[in-house]
Amino acid sequence: MPKIMWSGSYTPQGTKGVIAEGGSGRRAAVEKMLGSLGGKLECMYFAFGSDDVVLIAELPDNVSAAAVGLTVGAAGSAQGRMTVLLTPEEIDQAAKKSPEYRPPGR
Repeated sequence: MPKIMWSGSYTPQGTKGVIAEGGSGRRAAVEKMLGSLGGKLECMYFAFGSDDVVLIAELPDNVSAAAVGLTVGAAGSAQGRMTVLLTPEEIDQAAKKSPEYRPPGR
């Protein structure tokens, strides 16, 4: 299953929600959302700085990852970035492929 990293910050409304239900309540909500798509939460951390929360999850496919992004974005309580993660073995496979490519202007 593809792994994704989501990092983001809460809006004032989202921060009030975290205060009301706590970090473990948010983790439970994220686990339920991912599980409803056949995925699972690997880890979740709250953070200082530009990001309030960082998590790594497994999802069955990129369409499911996009559904998560759309759902969270539409809720309006958090803004974030999603990054698809690759294993070292997947990079090994990519390095062995030779796509045809012409750089711009050549």
